[in-house]
Amino acid sequence: MSFPEGFLWGGATAANQCEGAWDIDGRGPAESDVLTAGSVTSPRLVTYRMPDGTTGAAPRWKGAPDGAHREVLEGYRYPNHEAIDFYHHYKDDIALFAEMGFKQYRMSISWSRIFPTGMEETPNRAGLDFYRNVFLELEKYGIEPLVTMWHFDTPLHLEEELGGWQNREILPYWDRYVRTILEEYRGLVRNWLTINEINNTIQFLGAHKPATDEDYQRAYQHLHHQFLASAHAVKMAHEISDDYRVGCMICGVPHYPLTCDPADVMLAQRQMERCVLYCGDVQAKGKYPVYAQRLWNEHGVHLQTEPEDARTLAEGTVDFYTFSYYMTTCDTTHEVKETAGGNMSFGAKNPYLEYSDWGWAFDSLGLRYYLEMVYDRYEKPIMVVENGLGAFDTVEEDGSIHDPYRIDYMRAHIEEMGKAIDEGVNLIGYTSWGCIDLISAGTGEMRKRYGFIHVDLDDEGNGTLARSKKDSFHWYKQVIESNGTDLT
Repeated sequence: MSFPEGFLWGGATAANQCEGAWDIDGRGPAESDVLTAGSVTSPRLVTYRMPDGTTGAAPRWKGAPDGAHREVLEGYRYPNHEAIDFYHHYKDDIALFAEMGFKQYRMSISWSRIFPTGMEETPNRAGLDFYRNVFLELEKYGIEPLVTMWHFDTPLHLEEELGGWQNREILPYWDRYVRTILEEYRGLVRNWLTINEINNTIQFLGAHKPATDEDYQRAYQHLHHQFLASAHAVKMAHEISDDYRVGCMICGVPHYPLTCDPADVMLAQRQMERCVLYCGDVQAKGKYPVYAQRLWNEHGVHLQTEPEDARTLAEGTVDFYTFSYYMTTCDTTHEVKETAGGNMSFGAKNPYLEYSDWGWAFDSLGLRYYLEMVYDRYEKPIMVVENGLGAFDTVEEDGSIHDPYRIDYMRAHIEEMGKAIDEGVNLIGYTSWGCIDLISAGTGEMRKRYGFIHVDLDDEGNGTLARSKKDSFHWYKQVIESNGTDLT
């Protein structure tokens, strides 16, 4: 294996899962702030208030009822409010990242920390200063920031007043936010990502209940507005600084046919087009793919577009392609006895793979398959910007944390990345997900831990927030020092 010189080893987090300080220094509420804690067996709830003053909570996938306003209520626990308090611990955390040898740290900016409602004319200076200080701290250690503009973090006010991404009127507010951060952090940030796991909107549609044609209409319209938002961001970045490079971010879940039945093969191809390739094609190629019309026709979808939209997409193609990778899924036209669940990626259970406690398939070879497929398709530089194992960790009496299962998982995936590079893939970076323990986006738990760094916090919010190193911390430091040649 031969990782290139200058390969960007590092780790990744998201503002809503690690920052905390949800109502401090002028930050406004975001979507994640009205989500309660959940678990692998019980969904996270969204809390709300009806016009008559009555309150309630509904499963996240179902959403608040018509006429309700999402609101933080007494009697519920909202784990994202405090998270791991990166807001007040960022200097210590970045020092630990530097000790591991990070070349790159992927993070996100909370839109509502910059524009509390999303509709202000001028940004919140305290929010701008916070991220400037984070970037300066990274610069001190020679760590390159990779900054996601939107990571499931729309200001709640924009959701309530406009309907969020469903409404084209969100775009001017997005443009103001993006231009603000691009101008503010010129010289401190070079690499940006636009919309995190943009394909989730269509990929997980129907995961919890059958999706109607109206659901598909809303999902594809939502995506169209996000495609425009991404293209706007790319174009603005290139106008503001020659140093800026902007990437897309796709939830990379390869679809396998469960059997060699041609019907299964065709189903897997169709699912891959709808769930994964559709979004990558638009952002990397600057136009809707030929099969898009078939996808729309299947559900009677009629996109509401403007005459200039096609040109906007063509002018806003991304400079590089990034994706998250955790698992693969299987599709079949046959009845099956066992199904898999994991991050809502349901499908038939693959008899050749093992699964985690959260139902995620262990498939390191699937990462190489995906890398080779998307590089051949787009011929753009690639980064793996999320990959890791969520698992139960045990703190021993002496404070040590032995996590060989995490090391084994990452070793296998890094080996496959090296093989992909040897076979010609232009892979330029890798940021493992949850390099420090943080709040799970799917379940709101802390016990589902990904990090090399343990945070003393439990599912009920108890703990000192003290940071400590796991065995994987020292292993990953060795990996980075050797540029991926020493994985022992």
